[in-house]
Amino acid sequence: MSTAAQTPTATSLDGATDALVSWVIDSATAELPAAVEHHIRRLLVDYMAAVVPGSTTGVSRAVAGHVAATYGGQRATAIGLGRVSAPGAALLNGTSCHSLEVDDGYTPGSVHPSSVAFPAVLAAAEALGSDTVTTTRALAVALEAIARLAAAGHPTTWRNHFHNTPLAGVIGATCGVAVLHGLDADRLHDALGIAASHAGGLFAFLGKSAEVKRVHPGKAARDAVASVELAVAGVTGPRAILETPHGYVDAFAAGGFDVGVLLDGLGQDWVVLNSYVKPYPSCRHLHGPLDAVLALRAEHGIGLDDVAGATVRTYTVASHHAATVVDSLLDAQMSIPFALATALVHDEVGLTEFGEPARGDRRIRDFATRVEVVADEQSDWEYPRLRPASVELRLRDGRVVSHRVDLPYGEPGNPVSDAEMTAKFVRLAAPVLGAQAAEKLAVDLWAFETLDVIARTDLSVREAS
Repeated sequence: MSTAAQTPTATSLDGATDALVSWVIDSATAELPAAVEHHIRRLLVDYMAAVVPGSTTGVSRAVAGHVAATYGGQRATAIGLGRVSAPGAALLNGTSCHSLEVDDGYTPGSVHPSSVAFPAVLAAAEALGSDTVTTTRALAVALEAIARLAAAGHPTTWRNHFHNTPLAGVIGATCGVAVLHGLDADRLHDALGIAASHAGGLFAFLGKSAEVKRVHPGKAARDAVASVELAVAGVTGPRAILETPHGYVDAFAAGGFDVGVLLDGLGQDWVVLNSYVKPYPSCRHLHGPLDAVLALRAEHGIGLDDVAGATVRTYTVASHHAATVVDSLLDAQMSIPFALATALVHDEVGLTEFGEPARGDRRIRDFATRVEVVADEQSDWEYPRLRPASVELRLRDGRVVSHRVDLPYGEPGNPVSDAEMTAKFVRLAAPVLGAQAAEKLAVDLWAFETLDVIARTDLSVREAS
């Protein structure tokens, strides 16, 4: 039993890295609870629902060109490109996963665990010829570590301007890749010490149409693979990297890191079971307002022309997503005002509704300037336990209608079913693979009997392109 599991509560950072290392090593051979194993398969389907269409985007094609020129080899599958080295595959697949804002997340950590964990672990697993049982354990470890580490430092890390997905992601994914390599405690300490020097990712992209945001998970996944490979090769890293002076906590979350969130119940309570999936292709902070305005449309039979203006009240982190001018897909996917406007025009909210025609619609652009987004004290008190959002619409006939959402659709308390997960995959992958191939691939992903399913995905992409 791991040190963390023996100590159900933790208040001091002393020994935190040792506890994490002990849990990772124990988890390499421990049988997963059935619920966790099933959830990993759910997230695998959801991950591929993001990667397959994401591989066709401009930023992914640009990264693919870099990978093709820089990461030669035949050890792992870079979806949409072919066989390359494991770090190269992780870089491209992580970028593709995050390119359309349809990847899953974990609310308490404001983080996207799968977009780092899956590309890193699957690429390393292919390179090593791992079996799916070990790979599933490694995925569970990576996802759990990312979720817990991000939540332990949030929102301090966010206030320090860091994007939690690459920040916590590289550390957690390194834990998962270490399971595949069977690292001992010394080498795992080295790998984590190396990974922490890769940690980063600034929020400067927000409101600037900067596509580097899409690359953040890919960079973290690549660096996780490299950190383990470097440790195996003999490169050393500082021990106790979480708590050591000038280490991870000092650098990113000093004064605001809850070690209990990281360690309490580790090995017993799997917080990854509380991850969410996205029904809309946008930043998760937009989903509460979207659910609310869609509910108001359905209840009152109203559209954009019926609404004079709107006020959204939500938690502070979400309130920063208030841009009223959107010049790119990324801008639109980060803007609550645009999301409300496009949802009042269109019957559903998918990729098309964030696309160029919608962004160029003068009615939508005008209405976005009439949406006020307000940070709400009550919402701040409830976040991140809840993701509350209240939308008030001022109608042209003088009425005011409002709706509040505590948990957006896709959260554990408002879940997406397995059937809906499959439908999401087919809906997003079919334009790339073809409907029949997408439906067959969904079945194979749920079964996850062999890593060959990853390579077959790439073959389908290349045949369809």
